[in-house]
Amino acid sequence: MADLYALRSKNRLYYVLLAIAGLVVLAGLYAVHMMESHGHIITGMNNQIVWGLPHVFAIFLIVAASGVLNVASIGSVFGKAIYKARAPLASLLSIAMLAGGLTVLMLDLGRPDRIIVAATNFNLTSVFAWNVVLYSGMFSLVIIYLWTMMERRMNPWNKTAGLAVFAWRFILTTGTGLIFAFLTARQAYGSAILPPMFIVLSFAWGLAVFHVVQTVIYAWNEKTLDADILRRKKNLLGVFIIGSLYMVTIYHMTNLYFAHKSAFENFILRDGGVFPDMFWWGYIVIGNLLPLLLIYVPGLGKAKCVMAASLLVVLGALSLLYVFIIGGQAFPLDIFPGFEVKSTFGDGQIASYHPSIYEFLLGIGGLAIAFVITTVGVRVLDFMPHDKPYVAD
Repeated sequence: MADLYALRSKNRLYYVLLAIAGLVVLAGLYAVHMMESHGHIITGMNNQIVWGLPHVFAIFLIVAASGVLNVASIGSVFGKAIYKARAPLASLLSIAMLAGGLTVLMLDLGRPDRIIVAATNFNLTSVFAWNVVLYSGMFSLVIIYLWTMMERRMNPWNKTAGLAVFAWRFILTTGTGLIFAFLTARQAYGSAILPPMFIVLSFAWGLAVFHVVQTVIYAWNEKTLDADILRRKKNLLGVFIIGSLYMVTIYHMTNLYFAHKSAFENFILRDGGVFPDMFWWGYIVIGNLLPLLLIYVPGLGKAKCVMAASLLVVLGALSLLYVFIIGGQAFPLDIFPGFEVKSTFGDGQIASYHPSIYEFLLGIGGLAIAFVITTVGVRVLDFMPHDKPYVAD
C-alpha cells in the first residue's frame, strides 16, 4: 500500500511539473505574440544591440546540445561501456535542447513564417545559411543514431551512426562559432579562436547539463550512481572546465595583444559596469573556480558537490554568453579605424541594454521546451542508463 501511494504521488508530481513547464512555454509564446504585435520596441534591444537575452538562452542550448553528445561519442566511438549506457539519454537531451534553442532563435528573429524561405533558398556565402543545413542535419543524424541504439536489428549500424554524429557535432559547433568569427565589424568577434573555443565550451556545458539531468532521473527512480562512475565523470567535467577556462583566457589574451582591440578588452574586463562583474564573478568565480573546488578539493567531490558544480557551470555559461553576445554589441562599432566619428545619432557611444520581461519569458520558454521533450521522452521510452558491474577500462 505504501508503494502504491508513493507511485501515485510521483505520478501527480510528474503531471504538475509537466503542467508548469507547459505554462512556461505558453508564456514564451505570449511574449512572441507581444513582440510580433508591438515590435521589438517593447524589448531592451535597439539599433546597436540586435541580439538580446533570448540569444543568450538560444546559443547556450545549441552549444550544450552539441556538447552533451560527447557522452554518447565516448561510448559509441571509443568503446567506453559506462558512457555507452548513457548514449540514449545524451541523444534525447541533444534533440530536446536543439529544439528549444532553435525555437527561441527562430521566434526572436521575427517573421518565423518565412523560415521556409531560408530552408529552400540557400545563399552559400552566408554562414547563417550553412547553419540551416547543420541544424537539420544534426536532428536527422541523432534520430538515426537513436534508432540504431534502440532497435535491435539496427545495432550493427550503431558505430557508423555514432561516428557520423561525432563528426557532425564538431562541424555544427564550428558553424556556431563562425557566426561570430566572421563578424569582423565588431571588436568582440572576428577571431579564428572562436570556433575551437565554442567546441571546448560545449564539452563542459553539455556534460554539466547531462549530469544534472542524470542525477534527477536517478533520484526520481530512487537509485544511486556507482561511486567509481561518478568519480570518472567528475574528473572528466573538471578537465573540460579547465580546458574551457584556458580557451577563454587565450581568446582575451589574443585580443589584448592587438592594439585595435585593447579598448574593447578594457571595457569587458574592467570598465564596462555590469559586464566585468558578470565575467569575473559570474563566469570565472561561479562558473569555473567554485566548480573546480567542489570537484577536486579533498573531502568534496561527492554526489551533491558534483551536482552543485554542474549547476554552477550552467550559470557560468549563461554569464559568459551574456558578456560575449550583449557586451560585444554594446561596445561602439569602429566603422572608420583611426578616425573619430561624431554625429547626432550617438556614434561612438556605448549602447545601453535592459532586457524586458518578454525577452526573459521567450528565453526560459526555450528551456521549458527542452524540459518537456526530455521529461516526456524519459517517461514514454527507456532512457534510464543501465550500468553493468563497473570494471576499469
